[in-house]
Amino acid sequence: MRRYAIPFALVSLLLPITVFSQPRTPEAALNHFKDAMKKGGNGDFDGAIEDYTRAIRLSSHFDTSKRSDNRLGNSLTDYSAESVTVIDPFTANAYNNRGLVRFKKNDYTGAIEDFDQALKIRPGLADIYMNRAAALRAKGELQAAMKDLDRAIALNKDFFQAYSNRGSLKLDLGDVANALIDLNRSIEINNSIPEPYYQRGYVYVEQKEFDRGIADFERALKLDPNMAWAYQGRGTAFMLKGKMVEAIEDFSRVIQLDPQIAWAYFNRGLAKVYVGRESDAQKDFDECLRLHPELKADLQARIDLARQLRRIGNSQE
Repeated sequence: MRRYAIPFALVSLLLPITVFSQPRTPEAALNHFKDAMKKGGNGDFDGAIEDYTRAIRLSSHFDTSKRSDNRLGNSLTDYSAESVTVIDPFTANAYNNRGLVRFKKNDYTGAIEDFDQALKIRPGLADIYMNRAAALRAKGELQAAMKDLDRAIALNKDFFQAYSNRGSLKLDLGDVANALIDLNRSIEINNSIPEPYYQRGYVYVEQKEFDRGIADFERALKLDPNMAWAYQGRGTAFMLKGKMVEAIEDFSRVIQLDPQIAWAYFNRGLAKVYVGRESDAQKDFDECLRLHPELKADLQARIDLARQLRRIGNSQE
């Protein structure tokens, strides 16, 4: 029944690349950036990193001495082979996006190094602080992640993703009341995204307000019917309410959507133990430990507790 670390939102900067046929030119750098974004979107992370690296290397050779136009663009249309002669905005975004790809490869140290480089160039961009916070959190550096989220919000008071991520982090740190404040603020700014709803749902689960939590998970699912984490949250709430059949259904849906979420197997197996399906539950436990073997001791303790509670329930019938 454990709650897991809720994923953070991340922001890719659309300043975005194919061949190395025009070395050391702005056009070649842009082409590498465009190819990197396509490759990253298609799951070719190594190819994306290679192209972002080429874009960064090329941009470091641009002549900036005669440029006075330091306008920062916000989309691809803001850049052309003629305009990309200012190293700073282009290179910073290449570092940021390469950091995001490294994050997806679980190379959190490499991601942080890239975000550091991006922030040296663009220290006033809130998005990069939020991205670095996600990598720091993934490494377990929670206080450093909190500082970055505080900085992101200081730079952008309406940065709803940063409020959502900070609320999630505060929940990890046990600061439930302030987590709720941040998540409410995120929803107040933008009520059309699912993440703060399912994150707030976990706050309500922590407060044992299971029905309110279920309502938020269902709001998230209306906005994104394929959000595995929302099903995971609702399944957890159902489980804590003693609704094991509904919980098993939700955890099964999580596994269909994302078979790499170990907690879905963990909790579905426990729910099966509660209802006496021990042999079936063992398959879930095996898969959970294959994904995260470090959960073995915690899992065994919870299996023992589930068996004890089932015996108590049976004795009272």
